[in-house]
Amino acid sequence: MTFQAILENTDANIAKITLSGELNAATAPTFKQEIENATATDIQKLVLIMKDLEYMSSAGLRILIFAKQKMGANVDIYLISPQEMVLDTIKKTGFHHSVIIMDNDDF
Repeated sequence: MTFQAILENTDANIAKITLSGELNAATAPTFKQEIENATATDIQKLVLIMKDLEYMSSAGLRILIFAKQKMGANVDIYLISPQEMVLDTIKKTGFHHSVIIMDNDDF
């Protein structure tokens, strides 16, 4: 499946990025660009819709860490419906302590 990262800014200072496909070294720059686009606005929450993200390599994890560092402590990052394989990668690194993991994006 082809990787996609689609950014949507809402009126409530929330940036949502819908991720699908495989996030790896070849596709990580696309994700990083959307993170940079999201940080160009004054957001309070970054919501990553991950239900269709089938795989995430260490390169994808580095972009998540980059996002957390770039946005600072005042911006919460939400991971919505990550698949088991993706969630396992996040938990093995301990990054799940730095984000909020939810089953839906009702805010």
